Amino acid sequence: MSSSDLFSPAQLVGYVAFAIGVYSFLQKDDRRLKATIGAQAFSYAVHFLLLGSIAAAAASLVTAGRAVLSLYTRSPYVAVAIIGVNVALGFLTATALAGWLPVVASCAGTVAFFFFEGISLRLILLFATACWLANNLILGSIGGTLLELFLGGVNATTTYRLFRERGIRSPVE
Repeated sequence: MSSSDLFSPAQLVGYVAFAIGVYSFLQKDDRRLKATIGAQAFSYAVHFLLLGSIAAAAASLVTAGRAVLSLYTRSPYVAVAIIGVNVALGFLTATALAGWLPVVASCAGTVAFFFFEGISLRLILLFATACWLANNLILGSIGGTLLELFLGGVNATTTYRLFRERGIRSPVE
């Protein structure tokens, strides 16, 4: 059975990641956002492992761990350590330039989670979403591609709502 089959085990796990990811970015509370991103990233790791992308699976595991750690600390030392682990795993697992997309995405997410909140957090996560989207298109991840397209839209909508709640004019108005 091909991993591009709509109902292959790899793609089914991707659909689970999709559902958890949608739920995570509907959260306006940063703590709930981070906790659910941890669960989504773990399911993503399984998905990418089944698709045969060790680099994306490793970056997803780092993302899951980072999401959980960011609930308890905002230490810049922890953030730097997470980025270091992510880059080291990238050197060990990325076999092509495209393999660095999830590493960049995970590093951007680390910066967002440890140094930003609210609107800034979500804007940096939109950049990370773009990196994951490119990765998923390259790998043929159906659920992952749908996930990132949907997450980008949901995150942009939530960010817009946060702009409006704070009385900040968005760039598109």
